[in-house]
Amino acid sequence: MANYFSYVPEIDYVNRFPNAKIGEYNRAKNLFTRAKIRDDIFQDLSNFTKYSIVGDERPDNVSYAYYGDATYDWLVLLANNVVDVYSEWPMTQQSFDTFLLNKYGTYGEIDGVHHYESIKVTNSRGIKVLDAGLTVPSNFSVTYFDSGLGTEVIKTNITREITNRVFEDKLEDKKRNIYLLKKEYLNMITQDVKNVLKYKEGSTQYVSRTLKRVDNIRLYQ
Repeated sequence: MANYFSYVPEIDYVNRFPNAKIGEYNRAKNLFTRAKIRDDIFQDLSNFTKYSIVGDERPDNVSYAYYGDATYDWLVLLANNVVDVYSEWPMTQQSFDTFLLNKYGTYGEIDGVHHYESIKVTNSRGIKVLDAGLTVPSNFSVTYFDSGLGTEVIKTNITREITNRVFEDKLEDKKRNIYLLKKEYLNMITQDVKNVLKYKEGSTQYVSRTLKRVDNIRLYQ
């Protein structure tokens, strides 16, 4: 992310800490500014390629694996609208194990039943009657007329347990399927980000395209 933060403009705010001098300012990166990929590019899936996060890969690992440069980790996040990597990016195995224990309390509860799902049911002709993966009661059954047999059929024992561990693991797996902006757009997007993050003249707070000065931010009371 260091490369991205080099584009983020700065802001001077009044130093309100004890013993601060009158007219003294502190300077910081303005984290309220955020870049985005242009709509004409972002909304066209043909500009992206699918990628599956492997193991404990971080955004910088993914960036290096695809772009050959770890500093495009910010673009990996932008392309997937990831704002909070702690909740929107797959956890490491160690973090995941800790999360499970904190959430469910004991290893017994981790492997306890979260819910039940249906298994696929077909009739005698191989035609699907029921989809797999539907959330259903534990004693769920389905009744249907089997045209191949010419009779009504009642199917029971068509559910399977989904444990808390499996449920949470599925949620994590969904985060692993991401999109990456194709390499030919790197220079264009980098220039776009630089332009978008620059301040525009006209505000009383404007100092330069990379700096604003404000007097009304209370960071210390």
